[in-house]
Amino acid sequence: MSVAKVFTRGLWQEIPPFRLVLGLCPTLAVTTAAKNGLGMGLATTFVLVCSNVIVSLLRKVIPGKVRIAAFIVVIASFVVIVELVMQAYFYPLYKILGIFIPLIVVNCIILGRAEAFASKNTIVPSAADGLGMGLGFTLSLTFLGGVREIFGNGTFFGHAIMGEAFQPFSILLKAPGAFICLGVILGVMNLISAKK
Repeated sequence: MSVAKVFTRGLWQEIPPFRLVLGLCPTLAVTTAAKNGLGMGLATTFVLVCSNVIVSLLRKVIPGKVRIAAFIVVIASFVVIVELVMQAYFYPLYKILGIFIPLIVVNCIILGRAEAFASKNTIVPSAADGLGMGLGFTLSLTFLGGVREIFGNGTFFGHAIMGEAFQPFSILLKAPGAFICLGVILGVMNLISAKK
């Protein structure tokens, strides 16, 4: 499979929260605003790309019996880097995302890609897979956060875009709103795929 095809799989065909239905905990919890979704997605993308590259490099060295534990150590190392950088340079966003940054360690997207792809492929395809899946995840979270923010608050990336007469659907900023939006998006994507 070509590197371009590996990369583009994560952008539509296997987009993590909408196609593979992976990573739903941060998808539903942090997407009350587009900015939150973008921040979480970029943090996850960094960890995904870096861990895929390292797992690919070490795939012949790591014994099969301890591979999952070794993958988690690699992933956790990059999560600590992300957490420290966010604390130092993006503290307001870090406070909003809270516990979901350390929980990237157990995000099934990252561990799944390490196990299913990076441990079986060379560095370039593994990096392309991580970048494609990560960008797909970032776009998904940003889109979902944008929809919830626009209709639930009347803003987009914190800027008011609706008129003064707009009555926000405040339920969209709560947990049920995340499920409603996710369900509608999944339904629309399934309709689009069925027509293809």
